[in-house]
Amino acid sequence: MFTSFLLALREGTEAALVVGLVLATLRRLDRGDCDRLVWLGVGSATAASLAAALLLQLVGWQLTGTAEPVFEGVTLLLAATLLTWMVLWSRRESDGRGRTLESGLRLAACAPARTGVFLITFVAVSREGLELALFLTASSFGATPGATLLGTALGLGTAVLIGWLLFAGAARLQIRRFFRVTSVLLIFFSAGLVAKGVHELNEAGWIPPLAEPLWNTSAVLDDRSALGEVLRTLFGYRSHPSLTSVLGYLAYFAVVALLLRGRHPRSSDTPCLMDRETSPGGGGRNPFGT
Repeated sequence: MFTSFLLALREGTEAALVVGLVLATLRRLDRGDCDRLVWLGVGSATAASLAAALLLQLVGWQLTGTAEPVFEGVTLLLAATLLTWMVLWSRRESDGRGRTLESGLRLAACAPARTGVFLITFVAVSREGLELALFLTASSFGATPGATLLGTALGLGTAVLIGWLLFAGAARLQIRRFFRVTSVLLIFFSAGLVAKGVHELNEAGWIPPLAEPLWNTSAVLDDRSALGEVLRTLFGYRSHPSLTSVLGYLAYFAVVALLLRGRHPRSSDTPCLMDRETSPGGGGRNPFGT
């Protein structure tokens, strides 16, 4: 449940911040009449994301035999790749994203049809929603549906509350620190997805295990125990892993370390939209606390 909560909280908070930035920008442009298009974009993006999540689940339920572990393995590896890219991209592009969004909204709000406001909101929110659909599908393998749904609902509910409090100016949040902490957790979670993905492809015969089990720590901490299940869900822990799943786990961290050494957050003398006043009430207060 914690995994689905963390994923929903991270993606939901990003979506809530985007919506808050859109609404705040429209307030500054004195285009509150476009709010309806913003919420229409949010609703449409939510529906599209739910449809994508349902489609992924239906595909998984229909597969049998070797196709099932292949689907799970490929989905896990794809989710790990996309999740890692998202973390690295957010680390590098966090400042420029707000400025790009604001400049696009200025053009869209001034256009006669103003459908651009809807499209900007729809694309931004659906991006987070589609990512979440894939991540939750990957994290749900081996987890109970009830726990996944509960964690997702709690995460999204918390994200909506955070977004509303920030936009209303009723709370301050060190948003960059929040994303740094969740990014570290998501990197470890992604490593676990890689290990689980390789394990599924071991079962399908697509990747040879080379040595299985490489070790067996079931007597110390079985992955079927309460704590073992938590560690398996969060970090891909297995009490009797194959050699290739361990190699995949270690190789993932090696690749991420190399990517982090070559990527540095962009700095700019121009203040980011997320660092400026976003509350329509004004007053010079920064609700994001950054």
